[in-house]
Amino acid sequence: MARSEHVRQENIGHVVFITAAAAIGGFLFGYDSSVINGAVTGIRHHFQVGAVETGFVVAIALLGSAAGAWLAGGVADRWGRVRTMQLAAGLFAVSSIGQMLPFALWDLAFWRVLAGVAIGMASVIGPAYIAEVAPPAYRGRLGSFQQLAIVLGIAVSQLVNYMIARLAGGNVNNELWGLQAWQWMLGACVVPALLYLLFASVIPESPRFLVAVGRTEAAKRVLAEVEGESADLDTRLEEIRSVLRTEERTHLRDLRGPALGLLPIVWIGIVLSVFQQFVGINVIFYYSSVLWQSVGVTQSNSLLISFSSSVINIIGTFIAIALVDKLGRKPLLLIGSAGMAISLGTAAWAFSAAEYAGQTVTMPDPQGAVALIAAHTFVLFFALSWGVVVWVLLGEMFPNRIRAVALSVAAAAQWLANWAITVTFPSLAEWNLPLTYVMYACFAALSFVFVTRWIKETRGRKLEEMG
Repeated sequence: MARSEHVRQENIGHVVFITAAAAIGGFLFGYDSSVINGAVTGIRHHFQVGAVETGFVVAIALLGSAAGAWLAGGVADRWGRVRTMQLAAGLFAVSSIGQMLPFALWDLAFWRVLAGVAIGMASVIGPAYIAEVAPPAYRGRLGSFQQLAIVLGIAVSQLVNYMIARLAGGNVNNELWGLQAWQWMLGACVVPALLYLLFASVIPESPRFLVAVGRTEAAKRVLAEVEGESADLDTRLEEIRSVLRTEERTHLRDLRGPALGLLPIVWIGIVLSVFQQFVGINVIFYYSSVLWQSVGVTQSNSLLISFSSSVINIIGTFIAIALVDKLGRKPLLLIGSAGMAISLGTAAWAFSAAEYAGQTVTMPDPQGAVALIAAHTFVLFFALSWGVVVWVLLGEMFPNRIRAVALSVAAAAQWLANWAITVTFPSLAEWNLPLTYVMYACFAALSFVFVTRWIKETRGRKLEEMG
């Protein structure tokens, strides 16, 4: 009995290792998508561009992400999950060097697109691999590694940005070892990219892919590693073969329905994804350093505030992981929508008190402190609700026969909504920052109504019951 328990724990440790290795893709997803936050001011000053050009360069990576997410499934089915991870890691590394050494704004935009393709691939292949390798009893908890890795990547990127800015004397356009500080910020992503490549080279291939390409003995070895030698491996292999035989490749035409050309459940998934972005969460992670500088905070201190927001994001993610199976999906979304609407409205009021004297901007008391608290509260309510729950719901709410293609459509809508918010924020903030936050608060309030009316609770329901 003791030996059996020891082997079981040993297998769990191995599964945790390979799951964590795959989730490094999520870490890079978070790191590379938010590292631009610290570099925005440097890019604007270095290339002497305005808000429109800045928004374009920051947001263009998200179009690459949509393309990468769309391509990842086909590449993974053709080359395998592990090789797809290695490809994403390689693209991360190359794009990091390219972003570090741009000779023009369009050149930087090209490398941002390439980085976006890698982000999109990582956002799809990591969860897919973890789901296929993890034992059923641990799949939910191991699947949360991806989101946890994303928020950790965001936090680490903000901390690294802060440290680089401090080394450069608090100004991201100051030179540091022959390059400006913002260039080192963008180039630093090559370190975790190479780690991802290393770990992706030592983890096993997904047993599901191995069975699909006829490598049965290799699949049996992987199953023995993750589920234990005592598992009925022949039965497990036959289960995988049976599923592969009965699976039919779904197409976009399978989503057709009476509601404006799509099935109602598909529209619900799309709107859910769009609301997740239209509350403006990624403004915090892409532009928060510029945001705080616009109301009088110094460059280095604005990066420290950005890091603190990332820590709050991690705390909120742990809260969501603890509550999503106990409290339920719908209650968490409603709590998050209400909290975000109030905190965004409060932030808008605080920003309206900013005082301008030429190029100098200050925030009077108590509005300065209120703005800081409101922004952090917004991040907390998002992280403990919409940040995690939307991805859980998207994986559960669609019927089996359309789940894969419906999820890809909803994910693409999310990337495009992210792009729309990201590309418009610099211009909107220059026009009227308080009203911009009022707009995000209105979307948060509308999301509350949407969840109340159209979202059904999925906690405790089998996937086969979704219809």
